Amino acid sequence: MADANSRSITTNQNGLHEKLDDIVLKHLNAEFKKPIAEHTLRAFNEVNEKVQAFSGPIVLDSCCGVGESTANLAQRHPDALVIGIDKSSHRLDKHDVEYKQDEHGQYILVQADLNDFWRLAYQANWQPSHHYLLYPNPWPKAKHIQRRWHGAAVFPFIVKLGGVLEVRSNWSTYVEEFSRALQLAGVKADCEAYDSEQAITPFERKYWASGQSSTRLVVTLPRV
Repeated sequence: MADANSRSITTNQNGLHEKLDDIVLKHLNAEFKKPIAEHTLRAFNEVNEKVQAFSGPIVLDSCCGVGESTANLAQRHPDALVIGIDKSSHRLDKHDVEYKQDEHGQYILVQADLNDFWRLAYQANWQPSHHYLLYPNPWPKAKHIQRRWHGAAVFPFIVKLGGVLEVRSNWSTYVEEFSRALQLAGVKADCEAYDSEQAITPFERKYWASGQSSTRLVVTLPRV
């Protein structure tokens, strides 16, 4: 079956990246000055109108891919407005064709650059009840550490947004590094192996069908 063909992570890195602490601390103590892209600003403003008009909880599904996870999270949080964000229109365009679930709850999908979207959400005083990072985003080569979310300049805004943060991946080192980055930001987060009767994302389904394990962290972040 196709779902059983997911390749395991291969990396030239042993354990946590040797420069992880230096990189994270640099970003925590510096101002992120990258200009906001116009296309993301337009997309954010459209979504923000719906958020401001909504009286219930807000849930973020960042790097939502085809949006299957967003639909599943809307079922998990039926009183919330779930917002799935991904930079790829190609992935998002697959949603209605292949992945749309029976609608229980409310969700919307938006194409945007998260490096900008998270900053705009913080500036607009969004206070998500939950924030999910379920797409693996491992970038397993050591030289790509700053392409991982916890090694990126935008990482402090993940922390500032607050809410219950859940990070999942099939690469335990990625989640362990994320946990360490949160610790450097003053938040303790434990990692754990997990499995479930139902996959939330297509990635999980492929990992499990291929016999791979999954690791996650779940932590409540204070709103900064």
